[in-house]
Amino acid sequence: MSFIDAELVQRIHNDFLDSYDEELELEMEDRIYFQDNDLDSPTQSPESKEYRQLYFRELFRLQAELVKLQDWVAATGHKVVVIFEGRDAAGKGGVIKRITQRLNPRICRVAALPAPNERERTQWYFQRYVSHLPAAGEIVLFDRSWYNRAGVERVMGFCTDEQYEEFFRSVPEFEKMLVRSGIQVIKYWFSISDEEQNLRFLGRIHDPLKQWKLSPMDLESRRRWEHYTKAKEIMLERTHIEEAPWWVVEAVDKKKARLNCIHHLLQQMPYEEIKRPTIDLPEREYHEDYARRPVPKDMFVPDIY
Repeated sequence: MSFIDAELVQRIHNDFLDSYDEELELEMEDRIYFQDNDLDSPTQSPESKEYRQLYFRELFRLQAELVKLQDWVAATGHKVVVIFEGRDAAGKGGVIKRITQRLNPRICRVAALPAPNERERTQWYFQRYVSHLPAAGEIVLFDRSWYNRAGVERVMGFCTDEQYEEFFRSVPEFEKMLVRSGIQVIKYWFSISDEEQNLRFLGRIHDPLKQWKLSPMDLESRRRWEHYTKAKEIMLERTHIEEAPWWVVEAVDKKKARLNCIHHLLQQMPYEEIKRPTIDLPEREYHEDYARRPVPKDMFVPDIY
């Protein structure tokens, strides 16, 4: 192997390591400070290390399957809506990150709508969600959805009793209409215990990089745990329909929840690997009349690191 080939292989290897480091960075929920490039906490037990290695191995395998699913959706024109609901700090955002991590954002995108503005509050309730529905060959992941009305709006008193009941009359018909139009609707509820939510909230309170995740609404939801439980039970009972059933993800263990949810999502569609044509990198063209212009030094970002 020539020196140039060896250097190229080394660069490709280094790029792979950089990509792997990004995965590790995303996974460091409890930020461990490393020395001497040691990626394992000195307090980790052998069982914990083995569990973590298994998690990464399965996560990467499932993400490879998600890429196949993405190609199949694009090739067949399938349309998918995946709804993620659950209590605050239940882990919805974490699994959404792992699903989208290696996918094309033009095919698989996330809809995370803020609270409705004054104009939206006067619209048909489902109207602001409709514009985010998928076209052919698209997957849309709703990080919270129209089920806000059955949860936070009900518990916090942001809707009237009449609006609440109208929601339950409308939502089964709305979702049946989506399914009849060719949109597959998959709904997940992430379930955590009282103790686990309390622990995660405390973690956010004492972590300056996570405090932004706690809003006054989140804190109030903690106080109203039992109200949310009742609202959740009513919601699941009244909106669990054959065309769009609810699936409950046990989410006390974040890593298991992510793997179980992704595995289950993959089982919901009869995808198969789409054979891609062989890609040949074209030769770069050279022109004698081309001269690269120097970039002024003051335009460069300072080389601090």
